[in-house]
Amino acid sequence: MATQETRPVQTRSSNGILQIIMNRPEKKNALTQEMYALMTDALTYAAEEGSIRVAVFQGTDGVFCAGNDLQDFLGTPISEKSPVFQFIESLIAFPKILAANVEGVAIGIGTTMLLHCDLVYASDNAFFQLPFSRLGLCAEAGSSVLLPRAIGMTRAATLLTTGDSIDSRTAAEWGLISAFFPEEIFETEAMKRLGQVAAMPPAALRHTRALLRKPLEEEVRAAVLRESRQFQECLQGAEAAEALRAFLEKRPPDFSSFA
Repeated sequence: MATQETRPVQTRSSNGILQIIMNRPEKKNALTQEMYALMTDALTYAAEEGSIRVAVFQGTDGVFCAGNDLQDFLGTPISEKSPVFQFIESLIAFPKILAANVEGVAIGIGTTMLLHCDLVYASDNAFFQLPFSRLGLCAEAGSSVLLPRAIGMTRAATLLTTGDSIDSRTAAEWGLISAFFPEEIFETEAMKRLGQVAAMPPAALRHTRALLRKPLEEEVRAAVLRESRQFQECLQGAEAAEALRAFLEKRPPDFSSFA
């Protein structure tokens, strides 16, 4: 039986802040369906527990999240009732302040989930990458709508098309994150700032998030549905198959024969 220390998602609560900790360091916190379900449960608890003012995602061992676990993802039929979709819906509907503390890699969903957060703090060693096109896939988690709104259409298209990574300084300049700090003081500084927010009037915080997010909710939900259908089609396609084969065979993919 898994203990709190060995579970792939841990929670820790203090001073009005619920830390939701992705705890799979041997896989760089790559997400499985089990982890999505556990994070959804944590968000549900945070939404309903009156003492919680802020929920914050973070990783372990200096790594935030390397995206989806491909083996788990490919082995699980995806539908609108799947844990991943329940998780995305819980992000959209979350009524309180949502935050993320990012160290190291934030790849794929590790970056797109940040678009649902109100506050994102990063260490100066963090980098952000959306490699979907390189993998024969497409945008997900509402990023086709939220990313252009956050950083502009040209920058969003650059990240989603090229799959290139950006560092914390660039992410802050573009508006993808709130601020970044030197690695040695990152955790202390990020939690200090979240503590200041958690001490503020809770109803005012809820109203602020709602006023910022509610106008976009249905548009984001519609985008998630469009993306999921296209993502599933891509996932079953020949381009994604070639990208996966190349990854497993440790060679560059060859898309020259595709139209």
